[in-house]
Amino acid sequence: MYYVYILRSEKTRRLYKGFTGNLKERILEHNRGKTVSTKPGIPRKIVYYEAFENEKDARREELFLKSGKGRERIKYLLENLK
Repeated sequence: MYYVYILRSEKTRRLYKGFTGNLKERILEHNRGKTVSTKPGIPRKIVYYEAFENEKDARREELFLKSGKGRERIKYLLENLK
């Protein structure tokens, strides 16, 4: 399985979108400061994820979520998950 995930910084409230084959380990890496782009916002909490059977689909979704339309979808998803 491959995962597309969204993390929110508890410190800055900014979102980070990513892709991985091992969701638990990847989140631990973010919160241990092993990822330069997310280190300043530690701690980070997962707010959303999707699972995919193949890597190609997961990477495509990650790129979409980082686009303008993708940001609109994230806003909708997060507003309706509360």
